[in-house]
Amino acid sequence: MTGSPVEEAISRTHREEWARVVASLARRFGDLDLAEEAAADAWVAAVERWPRDGIPPNPGGWLTTTATRRAIDRLRRELKRDAKQEAASLLVDDSPLAPTGPVQDDRLRLLFTCCHPALALEARVALTLRLIGGLTVAEIARAFLVQETTMAQRITRAKAKIKAAHIPYRVPSETDVRARLAGVLAVVFLIFNEGYLATYGDEPLRADLSDEAIRFGRLLHALLPDDGEVTGLLALMLLTDARRAARVDDGGELVTLGEQERARWDAALIREGHVLVRECVDAVAAGGAPPGRYQLLAAINAVHTQARSASATDWGQVVTLYDRLVALDPSPIVRLNRAVAVAERYGAARGLAEVDEVAAALVGYHALHATRADLLRRLGREGEARAAYDRALALTDNPAEQAYLARRRADLVG
Repeated sequence: MTGSPVEEAISRTHREEWARVVASLARRFGDLDLAEEAAADAWVAAVERWPRDGIPPNPGGWLTTTATRRAIDRLRRELKRDAKQEAASLLVDDSPLAPTGPVQDDRLRLLFTCCHPALALEARVALTLRLIGGLTVAEIARAFLVQETTMAQRITRAKAKIKAAHIPYRVPSETDVRARLAGVLAVVFLIFNEGYLATYGDEPLRADLSDEAIRFGRLLHALLPDDGEVTGLLALMLLTDARRAARVDDGGELVTLGEQERARWDAALIREGHVLVRECVDAVAAGGAPPGRYQLLAAINAVHTQARSASATDWGQVVTLYDRLVALDPSPIVRLNRAVAVAERYGAARGLAEVDEVAAALVGYHALHATRADLLRRLGREGEARAAYDRALALTDNPAEQAYLARRRADLVG
C-alpha cells in the first residue's frame, strides 16, 4: 500500500537530498552533530508543513534553507550574544566559498572528512553510512553483523571523538585523500551492498543507494584514475549492478545468479566494467602493485558476466581468484563465498565441508544457512536442508529473499 503523494515526496526527497543537506551544513558550520540535528529538524518541519502548504517547487532548497535556519536557532540558544550575532549573520552571508581543493563535491568532501584516521575504521564507515548514505542505525548494524545498540554507541563515540580531538572540517589535501582512501572505499561498497540487497524495509532492492554508491565511485575514479582499487571498486559495482533487472522476478522473488535471464543484464554497464577490469590487469602487468580486494572481486564478476550461461562459467578461474582473495582477506564471509565456488567446481560435498569450517563464525548470518541449505538439498539431506532454510528465513527481512527461501524449502519432498 502506497502513501499519499506528499508522503511519497517526503520519502523521495529524503533519499535524494539527505546527504546534500547534511554535507552543506557540515561545511558551513563545522559541526556534525549540529548538521545532522538541523537536517532532522528540517524533515520534521516538512512532515508538518508540506501536507498543509503543499510540496515546494524546490524541495531540496527548501530543506537546506530550513535546516540552516534551525542550525542558527540552535547556535543562538547555545552561544553568547556576540557569537549568536555572528552565527545569525551566516544566514545572509553571500561571501564566496573557500577554494575547494582536490575534492569538489560537498558530499564527497564530507565522506573524506568522516573517514579521518583518528577514528577506527569501523567508526569511520559507520559514521559515514549514517551521515552520507542516510542509512538507519539498524541498517548499518546489519551491514556489520552487530547489535543495533552496539552500532548506536559506536556512532555516538565517533562523533564525540571528532569533537574532543578538534578534528577540522576542512577540505582534504592530496595526502589526506590517500590516507583515508581505504575507509572511503569501504563506505562506498557498504552503501552499494545495502542497495544491492536491502536488509531493512519493504523493498528488496534500493536502487537509490546503489546509484549513489556508483556516483561516488565515478567521482573517486575521476579524482584518482590511476589507483587500482578505486578502479576495481567502480568496476565491481558496475558489473554487479548490471544484473539488477534480472535479480527479482515479477512475483517479487529473488532470482539467483545461476537462474537469471542474462538477456536482461545491462550490456553497456558490463562493457564499461570489463574495460575497467582490463585497465587493472594491464596496470599490474606493467609492473604496478598487486591487485587488492576490490580488483579481485571485480575480476570474479567479470568471469561471471563473460559467460553466456551459468553452465559456461569458468569456475576454476573463480576459485583461483578467490584463493588470491583469501590470501589478502581470510575473513569468514570471503571463505564462505569461496566455498560456493568450490561447490560448483568440485561438488556439493566438498563445498559443504568448507562452509562448515566457517559456520561457527557466521552463525547469525543468513547467507551461511541459505548456502548450507542449498548444498544439503543437492546432497539429498532434505531434513537438514529444511532446518537450514528455516534458520535462514528467520535471519533475513528482505522480502525477495524470503520468497525465494520459502519456495526452495517448500520444494523439499523428504
